[in-house]
Amino acid sequence: MHRVFRISSVPALIAALGYGAPLSAQDAAQQTCSAPQHRQFDFWVGEWDVVNAAGQPAGRNRITSELGGCVLREQWAGAGGSHGSSFNIYDAAADRWHQTWVDDNGLLLLLDGGVQADGSMVMEGERPARGGGTARHRITWTPRNAATVRQLWEVSSDDGSTWSVVFDGTYHRIE
Repeated sequence: MHRVFRISSVPALIAALGYGAPLSAQDAAQQTCSAPQHRQFDFWVGEWDVVNAAGQPAGRNRITSELGGCVLREQWAGAGGSHGSSFNIYDAAADRWHQTWVDDNGLLLLLDGGVQADGSMVMEGERPARGGGTARHRITWTPRNAATVRQLWEVSSDDGSTWSVVFDGTYHRIE
């Protein structure tokens, strides 16, 4: 016999799942994503035309701030017809940024990292490589000015000893 429970609110669901007592409105207001760390990747927010290293159109990217500024959502449309999306979030408990990327080629990429001294956001993650083994992916976003950002995506099959470029592009803000 299966029992069906009806839960009428998110706080009740959280409590029912054992994640602790529901937050009061005052507690929730104090736990917003307003800390400076949550704004570290805001340089990427906007509408962008993206070109590859040769200056050829690579696609268009739309990055929006969502869920009260807690999440950056990416919506990619490649010049060749590919599409992908990512969610990016600062995890205060871990003091790390995380990205989950998915696309219409079936790629799932889970990355984490943070801002470097030069202002670049760098995230890395591992996934199975074609032909066996593991591939380490590293993506670096570097703001050049208010109107351009460079994205460098690299992959390593030797645990980071050497890197090959997967994509080197420049984002140009659409006014």
